[in-house]
Amino acid sequence: MFRFAARFALVSSCALMTAAPASAQFWQCVTYARAVSGIQIRGNANTWWGQAAGRYARGQAPKVGAVLAFEPTRRMRVGHVAMVAEVVSDREVVLDHANWSHRGGVERSARAIDVSAAGDWSQVKVDYRGALGSSTYLTKGFIYADRSDQGEALAANTGARKQG
Repeated sequence: MFRFAARFALVSSCALMTAAPASAQFWQCVTYARAVSGIQIRGNANTWWGQAAGRYARGQAPKVGAVLAFEPTRRMRVGHVAMVAEVVSDREVVLDHANWSHRGGVERSARAIDVSAAGDWSQVKVDYRGALGSSTYLTKGFIYADRSDQGEALAANTGARKQG
C-alpha cells in the first residue's frame, strides 16, 4: 500500500509541474520589452530613455519594434516600457507589454492612443483589461530597436524632439 501511495504522489507532482504553461511566468515590463524588441537595456523602465541616448535612436514617431518609454507616476514608480507591435495610424498603435492590466501577465494587442495636443506621443491612453483606460500617461518617446552610429541624429532628422 505504501509503494502505491508513494508512486501516486510522485506521478501527481510531476503532472502538476507540467500543467502550468510557460506563459505562467511572472513578467516585468522591462524583461519582456527587452526579450521581444531586442533592445538590450537593463534596469528599471524609468532609466531606459536616458540609457538609450547614444546607443539607440530615440524619437516621437511610432515604429514597429520600437519601445515606448513611459514616465513614472505615483502608481508606476519605476515607469513602464512597451513594444510597438503595429502602427495603426499616426495617433494609434498596438502594444505588446507585460505587467500592465494583469500583475506579471503579458498582454498582446493592447491599443494605445496619442492624446497629446501636439500629436507628439507625449501623452497616451492605453487599453486596460480590454478597454481604453481613462488615465492619461506621460511618455518620453520611442526607443528604436535599430542601433545607429548616428544615435539621436537619426531621430532629429525625422523631426523628433529631444529629451534627456
